[in-house]
Amino acid sequence: MKNKVISINGTDYEILKLLGHGKGGYSYLALSCGKKVVLKQIHHEPCAYYTFGNKIESEINDYRRLKEAGIRIPAMLSADDVSEIIIKEYICGPTIFDMVCGGISVEPFLIQVREMAELAKNAGFNIDYFPTNFVVQDGLIYYVDYECNQYMDEWSFENWGIKYWSRTPEFEEYLKSQT
Repeated sequence: MKNKVISINGTDYEILKLLGHGKGGYSYLALSCGKKVVLKQIHHEPCAYYTFGNKIESEINDYRRLKEAGIRIPAMLSADDVSEIIIKEYICGPTIFDMVCGGISVEPFLIQVREMAELAKNAGFNIDYFPTNFVVQDGLIYYVDYECNQYMDEWSFENWGIKYWSRTPEFEEYLKSQT
């Protein structure tokens, strides 16, 4: 898909590279009017551990919930229900996952993620605390996924997410599963 141009709501976006593939879609680094953005194309691939409703509608609604809760996220710049594409602000920096893999301490960011977790809990939901979903830019972490789900203590940061924010057995097992 590299160098493909996609038009969304009258604006052209040139795909530069694949950033990642999650359970909800493919995220690409794209360029429009000289500015880097993220183009997320929703997919409908099966996911054994997660049930979806209307993905594009969920993304838009979850974005609103995250903003209202005060969680630091990239701005949604555009959305197209028909093509199931969302355009997001591009947050440039390493992911927490990359930092953990590289042996860089993420200790300075634990306060920030715990603040996000508290905001989310107070709003009645969890975010996906997996470290690929957090990007560091200018000393701040951004939750770059828009997914949020009804709060359940078992999926809180302290009970689930923290297991992937350092070289824990769970983190190592995840790495092995990816090879």
